[in-house]
Amino acid sequence: MDHSGMDMGGSSDSGMGACKISMLFNWTTIDACFLTEQWHVRSVGDFVGSLIGIFFFVVALEAVRRIGRDYDRRIRAAYYRREGLALAALAKNSGKAIADAAPFRPSHQEQAIRSVFHFVQFGAAYILMLLAMYFNLAVLLTLFAGAGVGYFLFGYRLYR
Repeated sequence: MDHSGMDMGGSSDSGMGACKISMLFNWTTIDACFLTEQWHVRSVGDFVGSLIGIFFFVVALEAVRRIGRDYDRRIRAAYYRREGLALAALAKNSGKAIADAAPFRPSHQEQAIRSVFHFVQFGAAYILMLLAMYFNLAVLLTLFAGAGVGYFLFGYRLYR
């Protein structure tokens, strides 16, 4: 039985190139697709724009990581500052030496904010990992460059 004349609804032959996906290292630019069929690169300009977007997405991820670390550092310092004042007042009133402050534990609100930072970082890193799995060398080099530039911009003076 010949079914060659039947349209199965799955073909999208509109005269444009189909998505080229390779599981080997490649330099595909035109007709590359990333993550969805809607991210179909049809020109060099599309590809360059994609690389620029990926680069800044990685840099933004490094910025979010830095903001999350700074937030953790700030809430921890505020906790020990409050505890230090409370222990000093207690020692003054009792006349005895007081042990160190209790270990830090964030409040529910602080932990919720920390969780949002983790959610954003995990989601962004997972998307970037999926992009890397296309094995497009230009995309991989862009990911590495974005990570390097992002760390250069946001990874300085981590330990104060």
